[in-house]
Amino acid sequence: MNRPDGSIKRIVIVGGGSAGWITAGLIASTHCVGESPEVEVVLVESPDVKTIGVGEGTWPTMRATLKKIGISEIEFVQTCKASLKQGTRFHGWVNGGSNDIYYHPFSVPAGYPTASVVPFWQEQKTQVTFANAVSEQGYVCDHGLSPKMATMPDYAQVLNYGYHLDAGKFAEMLQAHCTTMLGVRHVLEHVIGIEGHADEDIRALVLDKSGHLEGDLFIDCTGQAARLIGEHYGIGLESQDHILFNNRAWAAQVPYAKPTDHIQSQTNSTAQSAGWVWDIGLASRRGIGYVYSSAHSDDDKAMSILWDYLRAQPEADLSDVTPRQLKFDPGYRKLFWHRNCVAVGMAGGFIEPLEASALVMIELAARHITEELPATRTQMDLVAKRFNEDFTYRWERIIEFLKLHYVLSQRQDSAYWQDHRAPDSIPARLSELLLLWQHQVPSTRDFPRIDEIFSAASYQYVLYGMGFETRVRQHAKTSAEREMAYRLFSEVAKKSRQLARELPDNRAFQHHMAGLTPQSPTALHM
Repeated sequence: MNRPDGSIKRIVIVGGGSAGWITAGLIASTHCVGESPEVEVVLVESPDVKTIGVGEGTWPTMRATLKKIGISEIEFVQTCKASLKQGTRFHGWVNGGSNDIYYHPFSVPAGYPTASVVPFWQEQKTQVTFANAVSEQGYVCDHGLSPKMATMPDYAQVLNYGYHLDAGKFAEMLQAHCTTMLGVRHVLEHVIGIEGHADEDIRALVLDKSGHLEGDLFIDCTGQAARLIGEHYGIGLESQDHILFNNRAWAAQVPYAKPTDHIQSQTNSTAQSAGWVWDIGLASRRGIGYVYSSAHSDDDKAMSILWDYLRAQPEADLSDVTPRQLKFDPGYRKLFWHRNCVAVGMAGGFIEPLEASALVMIELAARHITEELPATRTQMDLVAKRFNEDFTYRWERIIEFLKLHYVLSQRQDSAYWQDHRAPDSIPARLSELLLLWQHQVPSTRDFPRIDEIFSAASYQYVLYGMGFETRVRQHAKTSAEREMAYRLFSEVAKKSRQLARELPDNRAFQHHMAGLTPQSPTALHM
């Protein structure tokens, strides 16, 4: 907009969906409050573009995001048909056997981060899984229980949790809240042009009806199209298809056979010959899909694998299920913030949905922009530099963590799994860490940032869930540490049994939530 003082006053978000509306909500709830808002937030989206709707699993961070935006948990759960998610259960990732199951729960291991109980768990690993030894959450999930009591207030917990949600309804709820409660201006028009050459700032968007819409900062939430950062500025992707091969998915919305059918309290990830199937339970349906590598499977074979999985589900109504195909290029932008344009969501990058990192990356990007919103155009370049450094680091860590799941697999049944273990496909930093972890347990020393995307706790769950062994020096295992570790194991086992008696069934809890209203006194003490 080229204001004389260089101030940043109007933020234009291009594209809606979860990326656009989360970003609008966080910025507006921070900078558009009071009688004299610091900035104006305008969100422009095409009336024809629909939400992709496959990013239906969140991290626990979503609770803080919703609370910051000002949305009650009850309203969110009811509107988005959401259920509570406590982590991921992996089937068939190690060797494909019938007992090949492990958990990556959201609660950190007992004693973490100050004490490492791994060496002492390894002494009894044939008797109890790592997740069950150090956390109650896998046990709770196996019993189909909720991570919170019915009497707890919004966003409170017994065990850490995120959500499974209907992404389309989520975007609609955010849109209504942002426009009516936070003052976000919503423009439903097509962007037919961009004012500003590729070597200068964007001055304005050209809209098909109202003409020019000027802005000081433009946020690209246009998905894979990347209308601003990609098409206009020509910032390309750093392809990651040499590390993570998946680039296709068949996705389906599957109703329950009966309204009383069980709601899973975790995401289920089931390994297949050329990819893996996700299965998540919402209140009214399940989201099920098969993500795969087109270099290792054709589309028809992939569709057949998905249908084999669907037909094996006793609590699924398949009478009106029509899977749809999604294609993506695994990678992230060479720059996320260029001049006065920053990419959020799929415009910035996308990797397969293993570990559900898509929505949390939107949250992190929106929070970063909100907390470091530049006051002037001069300051923007410094903020952009830090943003680019942070998100390059985050994408690299995500890719390493996802690759870990494949590197540790022992499956030999297809080229897909064998190729994933090829040394030239493994990031150098991950190879170095795996070498270190042969003799020392993953710790905060390996992940020094305060806001690491995946902590050492997450690495421990995957490593030891998949059979990795750390051979710690015997003299490092003191009697005091042994006593403490076995005390923690005993406490986890006792707490698991207690929670199995006290926590409500996940479906029952869902019915309870559905019967409340955000304005009622009961809801305030939920």
